[in-house]
Formats: sequence, structure tokens, C-alpha cells
Amino acid sequence: IFGSARILPPDLAAALLEAARVAGDATALKRAETALSMSHYYTEAQRFAGIVTTRSARHATPIYVVTGGGPGIMEAGNRGAFEVGGKSIGLNIVLPHEQAPNPYITPELCFQFHYFALRKMHFLMRSIALVCFPGGFGTLDELFETLTLIQTGKSRQRPIMLFGRAFWERLVDFQHLVDTGMISAADLGLFHFVETAEEAWQVLATHYGFALSPATADAAI
Repeated sequence: IFGSARILPPDLAAALLEAARVAGDATALKRAETALSMSHYYTEAQRFAGIVTTRSARHATPIYVVTGGGPGIMEAGNRGAFEVGGKSIGLNIVLPHEQAPNPYITPELCFQFHYFALRKMHFLMRSIALVCFPGGFGTLDELFETLTLIQTGKSRQRPIMLFGRAFWERLVDFQHLVDTGMISAADLGLFHFVETAEEAWQVLATHYGFALSPATADAAI
């Protein structure tokens, strides 16, 4: 699960909005309103992680959520698995502002990286799918490197799900890339837009046959 470290859980976003209203700061108020609007992605990441952890628990090889180990969407992913009694992995990165691992990562599955390139390599080596939430430069870097590696055949095919069509289509004009010949029309099939945790699970389940028996589904991975 990739996504912004800056997306807040809804309760914290609501508290910041109330504080901005009390302070009467118009700039802070607008920023807090945006933060509250974006906080639903925290909820969906949390819910998706819980669904994946719960529904794959009886597979011979359960699915483990992997995040970048920090706050925001990363925290939501680890938290969702933690709250349903599952394990999850955090691949944390050493940054100048000293990003600390979030408290929901399974302790023995928390790893620290110094280089982004090595960290991304380990994400891709182990993943069976990428779920990408709104984010900034880091999220875009992770998403587009994954798309490039799959497009060029350097990495195996796997579902890539982009949460929030409106966000992604405003950020990237994918159709313009096709229209100008920068990518082929078939490349638009490398990813799926999804809006809810259930929709994302359905993409994953359909791709790997998770509606089948656990043993058969495991064989498809």
C-alpha cells in the first residue's frame, strides 16, 4: 500500500478543523477542510488492509499488507491489519526529518532502509498487487517506477489499483499520453481506478481467483 504520509485519520482531521474555526484563521481553515476531505482515504486504506488480512487468513499462504512504515496512509494500512489481529510489514526509510515507524507494524516485520531504490526493489520483489492512494512526489515515484517496470517487462504483471479516480485523473492526464503517442492505449490496462476497499478487494480477488478454494487461489499467485 502506497500513499501520502500527510493524510490524517478522520478524528485528528476533524479536531484540526475545529481548532482552525476557533482560531478564525482563514488559511488554516481552508487547509483543515481539505485535510478532512482527504481523510476518507485513511479510512479506506485501513478498511482495505483489514479486508485483505481477514479474507486471506485461511489461505495456505495468507496475504500480508506491506507499507512504507510511516504515518498517514502507511499507518492506516498497518493499523487495519493490526486491528483485525493480523500481521503486517513496514519498510521504513531513514529521512532528514527522522520518520519513525508507526506503532501498528508487527515488530519483527519492521525493517529500516537508507536508500529508496533498495526499498522499492523489496516492495516489488514481494508484492502481488499495488494499491496506490493519493500522495506526493514519493508516491508518484513508487507508482511510476512500478508501471515502467511492468510496461517494459522487467517486472511481472500484477494488479495496480489507484484509489480515487477524480484525484488521479486531475493529477495525470493519462488519455493525453495515449493521444500524443507517449504510451499505447493498452497501457491504460496496467491499472484500475477504485473508490472503496471492497472494490479494491474485488479486483484482487478476481485476478487471483480468491473466490475459489484457498488452495486453488494460492496456486494462482
